[in-house]
This record gives sequence, C-alpha cells and structure tokens, in this order.
Amino acid sequence: MKKTELTISMNIFISKLFGKSQWLMIFLWIVSIGMVKGNSEPDPILNEIRIERHQPVKMRDGVILYADIYRPAKDGKYPVILTRTPYGVQRDGVHHERMIKFAQRGYVGIVQDVRGRYESEGVWDPFRDEANDGFDTIEWAAKLECSNGQVATQGGSYLGHNQWAAASQTPPSLKAIFPSVASTNVYANWITMGGAFRLSFNYGWGVVRMPNKIMLPQNWHTAAYTPEELKYENILYHLPLMDGDLVSAGKAVPFYRDWVTHESYDEYWKSVSDEERFSKITVPAYNTGGWFDIFVMGTINGYVGMKNHGGTAEARKGTKLLIGPWGHGPSTSFGDMKFTEDAYVDLFENELRYYDFYLKGIQNGLDKEKPVQIYYMGENKWRHEDDWPIPGTVYKELYLGGDAPANSVRGGGKLSFEKPGKAAEDNYIYDPEVPVPTYGGNNCCGTPTQSGPKDQRTLERRNDILVYTSEFLTAPVSIAGPVSMKLFAATDGLDTDWMIKLVDVYPDGSAYPISEGILRAKFRNGTDKLELLKPNKVYEYEITLTGTANVFLPGHRIRVDITSSNFPQFDRNPNTGAPLGTSAETRIAQQTIHHGGPKPSHILLPIVPGF
Repeated sequence: MKKTELTISMNIFISKLFGKSQWLMIFLWIVSIGMVKGNSEPDPILNEIRIERHQPVKMRDGVILYADIYRPAKDGKYPVILTRTPYGVQRDGVHHERMIKFAQRGYVGIVQDVRGRYESEGVWDPFRDEANDGFDTIEWAAKLECSNGQVATQGGSYLGHNQWAAASQTPPSLKAIFPSVASTNVYANWITMGGAFRLSFNYGWGVVRMPNKIMLPQNWHTAAYTPEELKYENILYHLPLMDGDLVSAGKAVPFYRDWVTHESYDEYWKSVSDEERFSKITVPAYNTGGWFDIFVMGTINGYVGMKNHGGTAEARKGTKLLIGPWGHGPSTSFGDMKFTEDAYVDLFENELRYYDFYLKGIQNGLDKEKPVQIYYMGENKWRHEDDWPIPGTVYKELYLGGDAPANSVRGGGKLSFEKPGKAAEDNYIYDPEVPVPTYGGNNCCGTPTQSGPKDQRTLERRNDILVYTSEFLTAPVSIAGPVSMKLFAATDGLDTDWMIKLVDVYPDGSAYPISEGILRAKFRNGTDKLELLKPNKVYEYEITLTGTANVFLPGHRIRVDITSSNFPQFDRNPNTGAPLGTSAETRIAQQTIHHGGPKPSHILLPIVPGF
C-alpha cells in the first residue's frame, strides 16, 4: 500500500471510530502521520546474513579478480554496494563491519581485491586498470542472482579513486557513488601539489608499503631496532630520487619510477584523471573529506566538477560535499587541536541514508537538504551551505608589507588589507641540504610526518622562513572557499619552490596552519608547461592553497609564512633545473620576495557573509 493510501485509510478509520471528537482526531492523525513517516526511515536490522568467499570475477581481458559477497540469507533481489580495494578484503575494522551492516539492512555488500593485489590475478600498477576493471565488476554485480540490478560504490582514499574511475566509464547499472578522502586527479592532488613531488606519501605508500601483492609494514624504517642507515630520517635524503626505491628494500619499483619520470601533467597522467571525465559521470557523488587530509582538493574538486559538469541533471543536483576538521578520516581532534564532540561524523549513517534514497527509493529528505556541509574551524561549528564556493563570497586581498626584514617570527613582516604604496623586498637563503622540516599541514599514510594543525612557532624561528602577521583582530574574519597567493618573486637559479602557509595566530602566540600550497616555479604557466626560469628575473606567481573554512576570532591575528621547502612532505627542489629524480647535485638559492608598490604580493581570502 502506498504511503498516501495508508494515510487516507487511517483517517477514515479514526473518523468512524471517534466521530467528531476533533482534538482526539487531530492527535491520532498526527500519530498516524508519524507511523507513515516511519516508513521513510532506514530499515532496521532484519536480516540474517551469509558470506560467500573468493568469488571469481572475469575481466574483459580474461584476468580473474576475486571478491567476497555479504548478503541477506533470505532469497531475494537486493541492491548492491561495491568496494574495490588494494588493501585486502580481510582488512580488519574496514570492510567486514561495514558490509555486515549493509547486508543486515537489506543490501548485498561486495568487497573485491583489485588487479594484482592479494587474491586477484594480474599485475599491480596503481591507477592504470581501475576504470575498466571497475566497470566490469559493477556489471557483473548487477547480474548476480541476489542482485536487483542496481549498484552503488563505496570506500575512501584509493577506494574512492576507484569509484571515480569506474563511474567515468558510465556503467549502466551504477546509480550512485560515495567517494571519501579521495583524489580526483592523481597527478594534481596525489602525486604532486603545484608540480612539487609528494615524497613522503609517494615513497612511504608506493615504495615501502605497496610495491607488490600484499601491503607491507614500515617497521624496518621506523622501529626502535631500525639501524641508522635505514631510518626514514636518512633514506629520504637520498639523491637522485629515481633510484631511491633501492634504499628501502633493494628492489626497483617500476610504477614509482614512472611517477618520477613523468614529472609534468602529460598524457600518462591525463589518461587516469577523473577531472578530465566529469561529463561522462551520470550519477550523483557524495564527497566527504577533511581540511587537513592530503586529498582535500580532490574532495572539493569532486563536488565542484560534478556540480558544474556532471553528465546528467540528476548527477549535478544530487552531488554533495561534507568536510570536517579531520585528517584522513573523521575525528574530534587532530594535530594539536581539540575540536567539538560533534566534529566527528559517523559516515556509515550518511552512507546508509544516501544508498537508501538512491537504491531503495526511501524518501528520507536527502534531496531537501542543502548540498554542502562544512565545519568552520575557529568558530568550531558545522554549517550547511547552498554551494561551494559559498554564494555571496567576497575575495579580499591581504597584502604583504613591513619596514623591517620579515625573516622569522622575530622579524618585521606585516599583513594588511590596505595596499602598501611603498615598494620593498625580503630576502632569504634556501639550502636544499638544510630544508624546512614538515610540521603540520596536509598529509597522510606515507612516511610518518607530523600533520594537521601543529604550532608553527617551532619552525617560524628559522631565518629561511618569511613571516608576515596582521594586527590583532577587533572583529571576526570568516573565510570559506579557495585560497590563493599572488607572489612577486625572484631566485638566482633555474628553478625553485615557493611554499605558502596561511596561519591562525591565537592570543597566546600559538600559530596553527589552516591552509597551505606549494608551486614548483618551472610550472608557473601550468603543470603541463615546464619552463625553466631566468635567474634573478621577477615573476608573478599564482599559487593555489588548499580550500578551508575558518573564523579568525577577535584577539587573533592572521599570518602568512613563506619559504622554499617542506621536507619530506615534498621533495627538495635542488634549484638546478635538472629533471626530477635525475641528479644528486644541489645548489643554494638566493630568494627575493617583492611587496608593495608595483609588485603587491598578497594572499586572496574568500570572505563569507553571515557571521
């Protein structure tokens, strides 16, 4: 019986039973509506389940991949939720619990080892086969005897990339995807940022943990018993990068060497970029991530790309974005910061509502909610927004300035919303042999690094960091959206890096990064256009920082830190202009930052209304 028919029947029954007792009728009518509304809530746990292990799935080229199926024990046709993983179908605390929960609620849950990993056949070459293999697996799942032909995908990180890759092939049985903490452009928001090689992540994930068929531990580089020559603190300094894989376990890792060889955004990378194919994705995507996650720009770009270029009206309208103050997954604290208890989000409940709506047709109000939900740090509150960037956002320049050298937090670097008329410059030396160490910011899952909002005073005492700080704020400054830096700068070498951090300085002087960005100078005209510099020439650089949402409170100050390294999160630019990974030679670079007058370097802040 339909919901409207049940409501009418209840009303007729109540009127016959109680006549004209209006108040009682109204009360019971409300109760009846509540009973009907209950039909739009998620199904309770009603199913005993069965697990079918090691099910073969033949790909179009004959390679067999293996999957585990979690399904209700009762015969019937159920919608499917699919996860494809390089981390093993057995992974504790990830796949079993979720798939059991889905099966208990009337879904078929499937977890598959991707090509070349664990029980599946084929050669492991990250990213290269996920689009076709994902398509083939989705269509296989749709034809299972226990399937009703409707499939959605699930998972985070590499598993989220898998969802984008498969969706870009427009599989007919796919109805929705839920990519969490996922890259949408492997080159731009995984392998590099602004063309700078993400050494920590690429080495720890690609060389140490994931070179072969099973995931390996990092113990031989991190344990107390690790000999000095194998500690990450030493092997990550190895040059040239191209044979750095040999320093870990004495074995070349072909795909890692491919990553180093293809240092620009060429066809090797474009062929696996989901951002090149948003228009081919015809289903909605629910994007979740963390402000300090390594893939936060993939999370944001997934939403913006689908909202603007998704292949159907339903896909564009149904796409959502949720970002919390997290790293590579939900939490209530990260780095040095403790956030509110509601900062944590149980993504399973979000997933279940999403799949119920798109796979079961349960009208749970998902389509009535605003598409963007983001956590504003500083204020420490969730807000629902109509879009990203936030409608009504005003982009405001915050200019570098100061009458004294800006070297270190002891210097005279200033920030002001007023454009300085006087031209000035600041200078520092960047020595690749003594790089600025990684401390806080956006990272994940590679070699152990300190990430998240960490107090930058540890670094800001260095003279190779320029520190520009505003006056104490008398009113809140609320930002949410894309952040960028326009930098007028010169170096005496053929190439170098420009590393930028946007920092919230608390009344006690503690300084926490909320956004960061880096640009390898030879990619100033685009990561697909490598062009070396003319030494000592001043260039105008546009540097993209990670998106963020933060309220700078009264009594706080806004700060911008500028330097040329962030190691080992990024490889050390040798300042020579040599192709990535080919040389062990480095040189010291003399760096000059211009501000004021005709070269007004500034950071561009997305100021949002309503605070």
